[in-house]
Amino acid sequence: MAKKQILPIGTLVIGLVFGLVMLFTHLLVKPPSPPSELEGVIRPEFRQVTSFQLQSHNRGPLSEKDLLGKWSYIFFGYLSCPDVCPNTLHELNRFRTLLKDETGLEPEDLQVIFVSVDPGRDSTENLARYVDHFNKKFIGATAGKGAIDRLTKQFGAGYILEAETATGQYLVTHTSAIFLVDPLGRLVATFSQPHYAPTLLSQHRKIKSYFSGSG
Repeated sequence: MAKKQILPIGTLVIGLVFGLVMLFTHLLVKPPSPPSELEGVIRPEFRQVTSFQLQSHNRGPLSEKDLLGKWSYIFFGYLSCPDVCPNTLHELNRFRTLLKDETGLEPEDLQVIFVSVDPGRDSTENLARYVDHFNKKFIGATAGKGAIDRLTKQFGAGYILEAETATGQYLVTHTSAIFLVDPLGRLVATFSQPHYAPTLLSQHRKIKSYFSGSG
């Protein structure tokens, strides 16, 4: 009669650890189904934002490490944008103000980052004047074209510099979505136009509730 084979304890422990790691990874990448009101906002997979470096207007170098511990609302645009960029930043400021009024506290776990995809014209000095007009706590940032291209690729954001209409005068066609990175540094949600502050506030509440329940 064949002896019953007994697995070594070490093998069982390794197998258990591997299973837990796989489960944790699955939860990070494949979240549970969001509530119906967040369908089309929560991304089907959470994507970790990997290494990047920009230069901000008010805090020096900005990297993926600066996304940790905060809910980061990120918008790609440019300073000469005639309508979409100023309207979006206006609504993000209203959203932040509504959140502060609702809680009675400064939303320290939230940051708004405006990334210029037009570094040829948008210096950090110009970004400072532009962003401060909407909210002095907003972060304006940019970098060379290569760094911008690598970052926009991570987010699935596109932009095209249109032909000049005069020397130094041109429009930039760009993605108008707002992207949300969670405190773990994962790209978790995308907000399509139109952007309205009350809607952003409502979605922000529901997203935080969703994540507190799903981990």
